[in-house]
Amino acid sequence: MRRALTIAGSDSGGGAGIQADLKTFTTFGVYGMSVVTAITAQNTVGLQRIEPLPPDLVAAQLISVLGDIGVDTAKTGMLFKRETIEIVTQVLDEFGTKKIVVDPLIKAGTGEALLEGDALEALKTLLFPIARVVTPNLEEAATLCGEPISDLASMKEAAKRIKEFGPEYVLLKGGHLPGTHVFDVIYDGSKMEVKDTLRIPGEGFHGIGCTMSAAITAGLAKGQDVREAIEAAHRYLLSSIRNSFRLGKGRRPLNHFVRP
Repeated sequence: MRRALTIAGSDSGGGAGIQADLKTFTTFGVYGMSVVTAITAQNTVGLQRIEPLPPDLVAAQLISVLGDIGVDTAKTGMLFKRETIEIVTQVLDEFGTKKIVVDPLIKAGTGEALLEGDALEALKTLLFPIARVVTPNLEEAATLCGEPISDLASMKEAAKRIKEFGPEYVLLKGGHLPGTHVFDVIYDGSKMEVKDTLRIPGEGFHGIGCTMSAAITAGLAKGQDVREAIEAAHRYLLSSIRNSFRLGKGRRPLNHFVRP
């Protein structure tokens, strides 16, 4: 049985965070585990409260999982605090867990901060160098690069900048650019690939970034190479959006139970 681990926050509404990750892992047929970094009061409308867990408790969860069950691939989501990033990186290194998937959550889709200001540098200097794939959206990439991204050309330049922080692959998601098509950029330091997808109409969906990174993690855990895992994750994401649920009063939760 292949094993995948998510190190992320809890979404009480079930649309994102560890809940979305675990549902995705299960659908892909891998054994999912979780290390909770923060508890949120959250629903389809927005995020009402965040309570980060003490970094030593995050470390205790991680040591418990890695010391017994072990992992084939891990991913990170909301880490929130610099101290949490530092101790997660330390424990992963102690157990030889490398080539992780990093979803660099900085803000929620509804605008709330998911990363404290002094944690950004730790994210870039500690986690990115041990990442097999980093999966920023446009807003996250703009924050990481320190400049706005307004078109496909600036997306490509941003992917190059982020690659310099040390990850093996950069998947820069372009869903926030206006237009009838969505462009995603995949860059490994030598080859730049652009995926062009017709935008799915809708007033907003919840958990897209978490679901995409979790699906990539599951694919890597099953032995796929990075581009195969991204392609399979992309197909799954589109299907989960098309079949999303009409629940709550805000952004629609994805259907994580569609066949990958």
